[in-house]
Amino acid sequence: MKAVIPAAGVGTRLRPHTYTLPKALLYVAGKPIISHILDEVRELDVSGVVLIVGYKGELIEEYVSQAYRDLKIDFVYQRERLGIGHAVHMTRAVADVGEPLLIILGDTILKTDLTQVAGNTVNVLGVKEVEDPRRFGVCELRNGKIVRLVEKPKDPPGNLAVVGLYHIVDSSLLFEVLQQQQDQNIRNHGEYQITDALQMMIDRGAEFAPFEIGEWFDCGKPEALLETNRQLLMGKDDIPQTEGSIILPPVSIDPSATIKNSIIGPYVSIASNSVVENSIVRDSVLDQGSTVSNCLLKSSIIGSQAVIRGGFQNLNIGDSSEVIFK
Repeated sequence: MKAVIPAAGVGTRLRPHTYTLPKALLYVAGKPIISHILDEVRELDVSGVVLIVGYKGELIEEYVSQAYRDLKIDFVYQRERLGIGHAVHMTRAVADVGEPLLIILGDTILKTDLTQVAGNTVNVLGVKEVEDPRRFGVCELRNGKIVRLVEKPKDPPGNLAVVGLYHIVDSSLLFEVLQQQQDQNIRNHGEYQITDALQMMIDRGAEFAPFEIGEWFDCGKPEALLETNRQLLMGKDDIPQTEGSIILPPVSIDPSATIKNSIIGPYVSIASNSVVENSIVRDSVLDQGSTVSNCLLKSSIIGSQAVIRGGFQNLNIGDSSEVIFK
């Protein structure tokens, strides 16, 4: 079985951070989003990983190639972002057609037992009840099986959303319907949707079972990324040793970060080579190499190499920015 991870999106709702980084490399709860996914995949018995990249994909390839040398990873570039169906279709040459596929969307962090999905002998879709199913692919069940899938319906048949986890037992049928989708230009909301391809499989007799996801974290907007940071840090009670400062868990502080005369936490992630001095920081994410000095900072996202000096603010500052309050 191979794992396929589509991560070619731009992440426009996370600007200014995604002007300089792809969404998959944004820092949350101690590591980039893509690392949360690959660390879970690493625990599975997969023959390889196919990572679909596009926007600033060379940065993802550089990071993953260095950080995951133990995994066999193929990189497929999706130059035109024409949907998840289009992205998965592009992996045909390296995806071992006919063998099982585990597809995990690269902008969603799942905390669930993936072995229950990967070891299954039937097609499985990860599902979760949501408040507003109109934003998702929605499935309809009958006798415990998925009988209908609809992408972002105006009138949803229920509130059970498909949340970015797909286990396909026989990938040959999936690639067949994905080819048909493109040959016949079957698009939905302007894109080739994986949801529509899966419905085509159902129409041909394929059976799909739902798998209730334990926890599912969205990183699509700044406020969602901060909420994900809070949730993933929950229960992390180890307190890094920082002389002259106070640490209020849960936090994630890289060992290379420098903390001086500050109060950090709760719910703070500080990446490598960052500096925090004479400051109070809570409910925030600081990417690598950032500097926060003489500040009261809360509910903020600070990009890599950004410098913040003085002030009591809510900030969403991209890479290499400098903000000085006087």
